[in-house]
Amino acid sequence: MEKKKISSVQLIPLSFLIAIAIGGLILMLPISSAAGQWTNPLVAFFTSTTSTCVTGLVVVDTYSYFSTFGHIIILCLIQVGGLGIITVISMVMLITQKKFSLGDRKMLQESLNLDTDVGILRLLIRIFKDVFKVELFGAVLYSISFIPEFGVARGIWYSIFHSVSAFCNAGIDIIGDRSLMDYKSNPLVMCTTMLLIVLGGLGYVVWFDMSEKIKAGIKKRFTPVQIFKRFEEHTKLVVTVTATLIVSGALFFFVAEFKNAGTIGNLSLFDKTINSFFESITLRTAGFSSFPQGNMTDFSCVMSYILMFIGGSPIGTAGGVKTVTIFLALLNVISYIHDDDQSIIFNRRVTDESMRKATVIVSVAAFAIVVLTLLLIVTNKVNMQDGLYEVISASATVGLSRGLTSSLDSIGQIIIIVAMYLGRIGPISLAIFFAGRGHHKSKCRYLEGDFFVG
Repeated sequence: MEKKKISSVQLIPLSFLIAIAIGGLILMLPISSAAGQWTNPLVAFFTSTTSTCVTGLVVVDTYSYFSTFGHIIILCLIQVGGLGIITVISMVMLITQKKFSLGDRKMLQESLNLDTDVGILRLLIRIFKDVFKVELFGAVLYSISFIPEFGVARGIWYSIFHSVSAFCNAGIDIIGDRSLMDYKSNPLVMCTTMLLIVLGGLGYVVWFDMSEKIKAGIKKRFTPVQIFKRFEEHTKLVVTVTATLIVSGALFFFVAEFKNAGTIGNLSLFDKTINSFFESITLRTAGFSSFPQGNMTDFSCVMSYILMFIGGSPIGTAGGVKTVTIFLALLNVISYIHDDDQSIIFNRRVTDESMRKATVIVSVAAFAIVVLTLLLIVTNKVNMQDGLYEVISASATVGLSRGLTSSLDSIGQIIIIVAMYLGRIGPISLAIFFAGRGHHKSKCRYLEGDFFVG
């Protein structure tokens, strides 16, 4: 970094590109395919991108096309991509007892999207310990269903793979070509997947704060309300917005798809409820599906756009513009309408910089989706509904598909690759990468002009 004068903001996008390139080259090798043949470069790099960017869109069936070695490479890419390349490299440096320079700490701080590097190495160690514990717990729960069905060896392997994939919000599976559709009436598999997705999507800072406050609250015999009041304001906002999105999304899908035989119409009332919650959760960047997405009603499809675009929460494994970002952007609009000079959340003032950043992120992300959708429609004969669904799914690193991705031509697949990459690093990060970030303060002040808005 110091020799090349590469900033941490520029290194993060580069690190993902390098990981994608290495993963793509390995997946091209005959040892990575089940047939023992060289894999088409576009297929290999598409798979590497969807794994590293923890998206889940695929152009070939992951289960049947790739060998066990290929599956291991994909799993490694998912884990590295979910945690962040810089985070993983930093942990390796810590294990090998390499010294962290100020630049290294700054780089790690930027990759975790934190405001300060104070105690960042302790946080790094805790992230890896807790991630391992959660993924191991998820694998144990999965094994209860998978070992009786697939045998001990395959059952354990499938449990580990899907636990990592679910926690990292990747949505890639190696059971077959139907995702989790065969398990829509299996509450254990469905609930385990939902739990892992939500934990990964909440963000490390949130579950560290929650675990500490809940433990302390139980010792002091606090009520749930008292414990909630002691959460940090960021945690309160994330939990509130996440719960609201999950419940409202599930309610919408339950009503809209209640009689739809192509989705949940033929299920029992209990299974309809479970699958409605599953759809509401998986749409926020996970990518597993319990029914064909192309069978949804138009109403559900539009709801899917919204949930995918929002995504999970900051400093976690999820994608999308993030829950806090969309809330602050909407709050900015409300504050302007009410002519408020401050934006207050849980008796705390939101900084002008945070409000401005949230509005920019939402605006740039929406613009990128529109441009990429138009490019996809122009280059491939697809309808607007399916094209928009695929692009939002890719750019929000969701991974759900209406059956379009595998039928796209080379140009269409490259557009989806770009969308997945942009979704993982953020369109703004890419703009900063090319422009270089600096403090551009004008040395002079111009007279105000009269511009009519609205």
